[in-house]
Amino acid sequence: MTVELETGWNLRSVMASRGIFQTSKLKPLLEERGIDLSREQVYRLVTQSPQRVRLDVLSALCDALDCSLDDLVTITRREAATPVAVGEEATRGSIGDLRPVRAAIRRPRTK
Repeated sequence: MTVELETGWNLRSVMASRGIFQTSKLKPLLEERGIDLSREQVYRLVTQSPQRVRLDVLSALCDALDCSLDDLVTITRREAATPVAVGEEATRGSIGDLRPVRAAIRRPRTK
């Protein structure tokens, strides 16, 4: 079994719960806390799920929106079944159990 982790980015819903519906309203809040992001970067941070976020940006978001990291990021853990290869049987043992069949070489009969 493999474990799959799914992360959710909830910045937009946290902003909406605080009465902030425009990304342009978030930029001055971040600037007050020493985070200088462009208008486009703030827009992408709100509308898209980021692959990585700096810790100072996360802490500024939590402080500006008066929320915790758990409110911004949700992590869902799932156990996924390992894929079975085509033609592989579940009861088959290790490769050491498979032995080749010895070939028999026969000479052609002469008349």
